[in-house]
Amino acid sequence: MLNFYNTKITVAGADEAGRGCLAGPVTAAAVILPIEFKNAVLNDSKTLNLKNRNFLKSLIEDEAITYGVAHVFMKEIDEINILNASILAMHRALQVLKFDPDHIIVDGNRFKPYQKIPHECIIKGDGKYMSIAAASILAKTYRDEFMEKIHEEFPDYNWKKNKGYPTKEHRAAIKKYGVTKYHRKSFKLLPDQLKIDF
Repeated sequence: MLNFYNTKITVAGADEAGRGCLAGPVTAAAVILPIEFKNAVLNDSKTLNLKNRNFLKSLIEDEAITYGVAHVFMKEIDEINILNASILAMHRALQVLKFDPDHIIVDGNRFKPYQKIPHECIIKGDGKYMSIAAASILAKTYRDEFMEKIHEEFPDYNWKKNKGYPTKEHRAAIKKYGVTKYHRKSFKLLPDQLKIDF
């Protein structure tokens, strides 16, 4: 079972999903869990199957003291770059919380200060602390739902399966059908970028 970072202060865990995708938003979540929260299944969202992720999504939504989820969409990603967009998404998720935490813990190694609240970046934090793991699950499940929704609009890219990640199938579809409004124009969508007509 994962640990709490500090039970004496209010800590929000933050994480993002979709940073490496060619299409769709980068999505972040921030979660404050009650100190009595326990769940043996809770872990980094990447290690969980769909059934467990969906179960935990509902559990976190029901039992979190407060949580926030935010998307940063393609235009902003292209304008400010994916790292800044990922941090912006986490800031926006924190803004949605019902109150500010005393401390923020973030998965990974890059973050920018949010409202002068102390923070710590923790590499592989989603496999160490419950609030970051909870944030990773909300970020992934909310983003996956969005990608499944836009799949209906552009089924040729099979986003319901690849979720916008750079799979062979996704790149083949880009080569065949071109780019959509959901693609990140600043990303290298194909090995030979010159062949894409924006």
